[in-house]
Amino acid sequence: MKNRYASFLGALAFTFLATGTAFAAVAENPAAPSDAVFVAEIVVLLVVGRAFGELMQRVGQPAIVGQLLAGILVGRSVLGALWPGAEDLLFPRNAAQHSMIDGVGQLGVLMLLLLTGMEMDLELVSKVKRAAASVSITGIAVPFTCGFLAGEFLLPDSLLPTPERRLVTALFLGTALSISSIKIVAMVVREMNFMRRDLGQVIIASAIIEDSIGWIVIAITFSLATHGKIDASSLARSIGGTAAFLVLSLTLGRKVVHTLIRWANDRLMSELPVITVILVIMGVMALTTHLIGVHTVLGAFVAGVLIGESPILTRHIEGQLRGLITALFMPIFFALAGLNTDITVLNDPPLLLTTVGIILIASIGKFGGAFLGGEIGGLTKREALALGIAMNARGSTEVIIASVGLSIGALTSDLYTIIVAMAVATTMAMPPTLRWALGRLPIRPEEKQRLEQEEFEANGFVANLERILLTIDDSPSGELASRLAGLVGGPRGLPTTTLRVVEGRSLLDGGAQTAPPSGEGPAAVPLAAAPLSGTVVAKAPAPPPDQAVASEARKGYDLLMVGLEPAMADAGGFHSKIVEVARSFEGTIGIAIARGALRERPSRSRLNILVPVNGTNVSRRAAEFAFALARIENAVATVVYVAPAASTRGESRRLGRSLLSRRHEDSILKDIAALADRYGAATRTVVRVADAADAAILRQARRAGHTLIVLGATKRQSDTLIFGTLANALLENAEPSLLFLAS
Repeated sequence: MKNRYASFLGALAFTFLATGTAFAAVAENPAAPSDAVFVAEIVVLLVVGRAFGELMQRVGQPAIVGQLLAGILVGRSVLGALWPGAEDLLFPRNAAQHSMIDGVGQLGVLMLLLLTGMEMDLELVSKVKRAAASVSITGIAVPFTCGFLAGEFLLPDSLLPTPERRLVTALFLGTALSISSIKIVAMVVREMNFMRRDLGQVIIASAIIEDSIGWIVIAITFSLATHGKIDASSLARSIGGTAAFLVLSLTLGRKVVHTLIRWANDRLMSELPVITVILVIMGVMALTTHLIGVHTVLGAFVAGVLIGESPILTRHIEGQLRGLITALFMPIFFALAGLNTDITVLNDPPLLLTTVGIILIASIGKFGGAFLGGEIGGLTKREALALGIAMNARGSTEVIIASVGLSIGALTSDLYTIIVAMAVATTMAMPPTLRWALGRLPIRPEEKQRLEQEEFEANGFVANLERILLTIDDSPSGELASRLAGLVGGPRGLPTTTLRVVEGRSLLDGGAQTAPPSGEGPAAVPLAAAPLSGTVVAKAPAPPPDQAVASEARKGYDLLMVGLEPAMADAGGFHSKIVEVARSFEGTIGIAIARGALRERPSRSRLNILVPVNGTNVSRRAAEFAFALARIENAVATVVYVAPAASTRGESRRLGRSLLSRRHEDSILKDIAALADRYGAATRTVVRVADAADAAILRQARRAGHTLIVLGATKRQSDTLIFGTLANALLENAEPSLLFLAS
C-alpha cells in the first residue's frame, strides 16, 4: 500500500514539474512563437490528463473520466476562474494558435474511432444476435426518441445555435443520449471476468451494434447539419452513399485492406510499414465518407473494423498502434474536450436544472430501452437489470459526438457542456452499479462448460496459429507436409506461404519456371500439391532454402512445416538441408517424412494416427495437433503411453513404484482424454510397459497398421538438429510416416 501511494505521489510530483516547466517556457516570453505555446499545451494536456486518468483508475473509475476532468481543471472552468492570466497565457484566444491544438484533437477523433472499430468482434455479434439485436433496437430507439423529443419541445431557444437548426440539434441530442460507450462497458465487463459469460457477450455485442448504428446516424445527421435543412435529394444521397459505402467496404474493401496489410508487412523494408499503411487506409476511407456527404468519423470507424479482422499481425498491430493512440491521442483529445467545457455556466439555476433533466432523461430512457430489449431477447429479469445498467455508460462516444456537433455548429457551447456533464455522470455511475448487478448472477452449468472450452482454445497451440510457413520440394514428403498444413490451416482459412525448393527452378501452378535472379517475384497461385484453403503465396527463392526461410520468417509465422528429401543423412540423423532450414526458424517446427502407404499416396491415403505421450508440454502439443488432424479427417487417433518396466529390487519397493507409476499414468491419460474431447476427436488409449519406448511404439504401430506417427520433441541447441534419443530411433527405424513437432 505504501509503495502504491509513493508511486502516485512521485507521478504527481512529476506532473507539477512538467506543468511548471511548460508554464515557465511560455511565461518567459508572453509573445512566444506559436510552436513553443503548442508544445507547452501538448505537455500540459498529456501530463495532467494521464495523471488524473491514473487517479481515476485507482479509485475504480475509467481513465477517460480523469482525462476529461484534467481538461476542465486547466481550462476556463477552474484555472481560468482562479488564475485567468495563466489560462490565457497557456491557451491564448488566438484562432491560428487554437487551430494547431485543435488539429491534434481532430486527428485524435479519427484515431479513437479507428481503435474502436478494431475492437469490434463481429463474430461475437453473430453468436448472440437475437438478444443483441433486440437490446440494440430498443436500447437506441427509446432513448433516441426521448432525446429527440426533449430537443424539439423542452430545450429553450437560448441553448440552440439558431431556432431554425432545432431539428439538427434535436437529432444530435437524441443520438448522444442513445449510444453506449463500448470502451467503458468493455472495461467493467472485463474487470468482472464477464467478458465471455453469456450476459457479458450480449452486453458487448449490443454495444458493438449500437456504436455501428450510432456512427451511421451521426454521418447522416452531419449531412443534414451541413445543408441546414431537410433536403430530399441530399438526404437520399447521404443514405444511399452510406449504404453503398458499407456494402463495398464489407465485401471488396475487406479483401483490399487485408491484401494491403500483408503486402506492407511482407514487402516493405522500412520501419513500421504496417502502421503507415493502416493510417493511410483510415485517411482514404475517412475522405471517401466526406466525399459522399457524411462525416469522416464513419470512414475511420469502418476502417478499424476491417483492419481488426485482418487474418495476420493482429498482436503486432495492436501492440504498436494501440500504444500510440493510448499514450498520445486519447489523453489529448479528452483533455481538449474538458478544456472546451465551461462548467461555470452551471451556476445558472435554470441551466443546472436542464442538465439534471437531461441526465435523468438519458438514464431512464437508456435503462428502460435496454431492459425492455433484454426481456424481449429472452433474458431473465436479473440479467435484464444488469444489462440496462451496463448500457447506461456514455463516456467517450458521447464526447466525440458532442465534439462533432460543436465543430459544425449544431450545438452551442452550453449544450455541449450539458452533454459532457451527462457523459461524465453516467460513466461514473455505471461501474459500481454494474459490479453490484453482475455479482448477483450465478453461473449456469452449460455456461461453465462453454467457458472452459473457450479458455482451452485461448491457451491451445492449434487454436492460436495465425500464419503457417510451408517449405517443401516435389517429393512425397513435401506433398505430405502440404496435406498436413492444409488440414490444420484450411478450415480456419489461415494464410499459408509456400517456399518450394527446386534446384535452380520454381514450380508455379504445376509448371516449371526459372527462378528470378533476385529471388523475388511472388505470385498468388494455387499449388496443385498443397490442398490448402488459406491464401497461398508461392515463392521461387534463388538463395539457399535456409536463407529464404530466415528472410520470410521475419514477417511473422507461428509454424514452419518442412517436407524435404532426403530426410536422413548417410551417417544418421536429419539431412543437412533440413538441419539448416530448421535452424533458421525460431518458432515451432513440423518436419514431415513420408513412408509406407503415405509415401505411395501422400494426398489420398487414409490417416491412421499414433501419438506417443509422456506428460510433457511438447507431447501434449503433438497430441493437440494429432487430434486436430483426426477431427478433420474423421479418423481415430491412438494415444500410446509407454510406462517404464518395474524394478525388481524388493517386493514392497516394486509395489510402491507400481502404484506411483499408475497414478502418474492415469493423470496423463485423463488430461489427454480431456484434450481429445475438447477437439471432438475420436481417440483410443494404449498403455505399454517396456524398457525401450521406441521399441514399444514401433510394435504398436505395426500391430494396428498406423500410417502416421506424430511425436512432440524439443529442439536442442547444437550444430545438428537433435530431438532426443526417441526421435532419432523413430527416424531410423519407423516404417510409418513421421511428423516431428518441435518447439
